[in-house]
Amino acid sequence: MSVSTTGFSPRRAVCVLILLSGAACSDPKSGRGFTLPEGEAERGKAVFSELACSSCHSVSGHEDLRPEGFEPEMTVALGGETPRIATYGELVTSVINPSHRLARRYSMEAVSEDGVSKMRNYNDVMTVDQLIDLVAFLQAQYELKDPDRTYYYPYY
Repeated sequence: MSVSTTGFSPRRAVCVLILLSGAACSDPKSGRGFTLPEGEAERGKAVFSELACSSCHSVSGHEDLRPEGFEPEMTVALGGETPRIATYGELVTSVINPSHRLARRYSMEAVSEDGVSKMRNYNDVMTVDQLIDLVAFLQAQYELKDPDRTYYYPYY
């Protein structure tokens, strides 16, 4: 079954997809079963540039995405080595609802105002196709790294 977004705003199309995917669950707000089609990372990289995401975000290994000479007040880093890869659903949620979970490694004042993310809401600007491609690009930027081990010395 394919879902056409013709006649829908991007926000409405994503809401319809979420509602349809959770219809069979006992919890009506569950994301169980929700997935979007495969995206194309190269197109997602272009979306990242088009929407000026680099004005607040840096992507590991893609310093070319930031306009030359531009120095943001603060940069939220994306990608790179991590002990846990964000799931597809977490990345989609971070884009369409940035206040859902704020970046913990930064001070709250740096990333939010009164508990609301400073990230611009792109739901009325971004198409579903752009969201799909952007998430494909972002997910490809993370590299799973084994966590540093803690060595304990014997107590004898």
